[in-house]
Amino acid sequence: MSVYDKGGLMVYAVLSLLLNCQVGSMIDLPEPEFTDKSIEECMKNRRSIRSFKDQVLSLKELSNILWAAQGITKQETGFRTVPSAGATYPLYIYFASENGFFLYLPKEHAIKKITGKDFRKDIAHAALDQMFIADAGIVIIIAAIFENTTARYGERGVRYVYNEVGHCAQNIHLEAVALGLGSVPVGAYNDDELKELLGFDKEEPLYIIPVGKTVSSKD
Repeated sequence: MSVYDKGGLMVYAVLSLLLNCQVGSMIDLPEPEFTDKSIEECMKNRRSIRSFKDQVLSLKELSNILWAAQGITKQETGFRTVPSAGATYPLYIYFASENGFFLYLPKEHAIKKITGKDFRKDIAHAALDQMFIADAGIVIIIAAIFENTTARYGERGVRYVYNEVGHCAQNIHLEAVALGLGSVPVGAYNDDELKELLGFDKEEPLYIIPVGKTVSSKD
């Protein structure tokens, strides 16, 4: 597997950091760097990609993707890239990679290492053996704690959570296009099997998104 892209040795250093950091430790991400792609261009070029190169994502790419999913856009209020009913923020962004399983921390724009295990193949099996998932550089799991929203809005809050996950997923897909990466929405999976694999208790997995370099991506 190649660990080099335009970042060269920087990418190798990042991989070593992710691989060697202890479970429970927090890794700061660089500030997202905006591309020059228009939102219209990204919408036009978005496609579901199921064929990925066996390459990792750079820290810059990871930073942009996670920021697009749930990043803070206004520090004073904590507002995020995705609208949330009553700012209850029920969504939690996890991702699996060859270096382990991580949780995104929006307030710190950082990631927390949950385990050093590579869950990508196991996630693919839980997703009805859609094995292309295991080839992606990262596999994002969007999960939700419904109580964050239903505590305020009752049963109506369930609908608000589903609205929110759609906004979040679209941001991820469009940001992938802006970065020249591929992604695909995956909704077919065994809920109980996935929850057990990832150690979820209150969290409900709602969406799987493999993201990676495609056969047409420039190295």
